Amino acid sequence: MSKASDKDIDDTTAPLMEHLIELRGRLINCLLAFVVMMIIAYATAGRIFNFLAAPIYELLITHGQKPEMIFTGLQQGFMTQVRISVFGGFILAFPIIAYQLWRFVAPGLYRQEKRAFLPFLLASPILFVIGGAFAFYAVLPLAYDFFLGFQQFGAADPSAQEVQIQYLGTINEYLSLTMKFIIAFGLCFQLPVLLTLLGLAGIITAKGLSSFRRYAVVLGLIVAAFVTPGPDVMSQLILFAAIYPLYEISILLVRFFERKREAELRAQGLWVEEPAEAGAEKS
Repeated sequence: MSKASDKDIDDTTAPLMEHLIELRGRLINCLLAFVVMMIIAYATAGRIFNFLAAPIYELLITHGQKPEMIFTGLQQGFMTQVRISVFGGFILAFPIIAYQLWRFVAPGLYRQEKRAFLPFLLASPILFVIGGAFAFYAVLPLAYDFFLGFQQFGAADPSAQEVQIQYLGTINEYLSLTMKFIIAFGLCFQLPVLLTLLGLAGIITAKGLSSFRRYAVVLGLIVAAFVTPGPDVMSQLILFAAIYPLYEISILLVRFFERKREAELRAQGLWVEEPAEAGAEKS
């Protein structure tokens, strides 16, 4: 009796150990990809920072100022390059990380589940890039122009006794603010993926999302106010103006997959009308 139970334990332990070994291998591959890409990003950190500094560079020239920044601590320049390498390394390694996660999860999915999940796996990084690019090219110039508008260069007449206030930004502060904008917009652009997956899981419905519209407007404004750095109302409104159309697109996607699932169940003779729908058809 004990031998049989020992054999049962061995049979149940072996697959678990195989999964753990495979998971360890996938995580090691993800870590190696991240380290390699981080080293590449560190080697080109100067070029990456110059690219990220393009919005403030052009605005400073427009305001008649030198396009320059400072760092106030001996270690700040090095730590800025480290932050760039970590940020850039994760972005460059993300396709490899996503592929490794997919290879680990895919064997446990049915063919139909693979077909349903794979498009969202591909759409997620694409939407993140679109959101980040929208923040970088459309929102950052407006936001930084707003912030630079609080400078005070003083009057031509020395007797006016006006204090000169000029932007002397540190590289650490600028990089932090820019990355927050990019990440905030990139994450908010994941809304269609998140809501559609919840719809496929049956947690939410298109009808429920439609009835939640008025609350979604308020919630969108609150999210835009919290995730957007600084008190810049314009950038918050721009983010909201980008989020709400994504919410409407999510409703269309959830409704599309609901109708597709209904058509499949009707073809199989498994669809059951809800009482409300049945009563509406009789009337």
